[in-house]
Amino acid sequence: MCQTCGCAVTPESSQSGVVIEVLQDLLSANNQVAAHNREHFDEYGVLAINLMSSPGAGKTALLEATIVALRDRYRIAVIEGDLETDNDAARIRAHGVPAIQITTGTACHLDAGLVHRALHELPLAGLDLLFIENVGNLVCPASFDLGQHRNVTLLSVTEGDDKPAKYPVIFRASDLVVLSKADLLDVLEDFDPARAAEALRALGRDTPMIHTAARRTPALGPWLDWLERELCGWRPAARGMRSMIASAAGA
Repeated sequence: MCQTCGCAVTPESSQSGVVIEVLQDLLSANNQVAAHNREHFDEYGVLAINLMSSPGAGKTALLEATIVALRDRYRIAVIEGDLETDNDAARIRAHGVPAIQITTGTACHLDAGLVHRALHELPLAGLDLLFIENVGNLVCPASFDLGQHRNVTLLSVTEGDDKPAKYPVIFRASDLVVLSKADLLDVLEDFDPARAAEALRALGRDTPMIHTAARRTPALGPWLDWLERELCGWRPAARGMRSMIASAAGA
């Protein structure tokens, strides 16, 4: 288990409070770097989206389909997070898009420092959208700010429809929930989208949930529409932020 996020902490090891204090210090340091990352994104007008899910939910497949649909209109790059291999980054690069692979070794999540180092390898000045595909995990990624502007969590229909109830932290932190592999609903009778939506609403946030099927182009419509709306709504704010940064630099 990861030694930097607290998932290895047992009730016995945390009783002294020392472990908790160390983890709080780690999160504080991470948040400072995340704020710095966000300044970079704002400065260059790049909308950064943190994509989270359990392993195999279809994050990379969704990104591939998104790139094919939007690459003629938007400049896209991807940061990939996995414990080992650069398989996913290779899949993204095959579509002609810059992709930086981060291999975390034993860490079950990305952190702001890892993302910051990856940013130095990307042409931020020439981008519109940056997707950060986090390590497959429904627990630890929710605790680490990467500097992103939006959190998107995939819930595959091959998982249980009670996942939002079982993993409330990550779903509560989400700006959008993507029900992936929705084309399998007809053959997976034990997954009820209505129950998943009810579990999501029970978390106290009005988070939208859309259905997608990355291998079925028409089913990508709701996802692509959401991205377009987010870009259109975010860009005026980003221009204002860039003006503030420029004014502060000239002061």
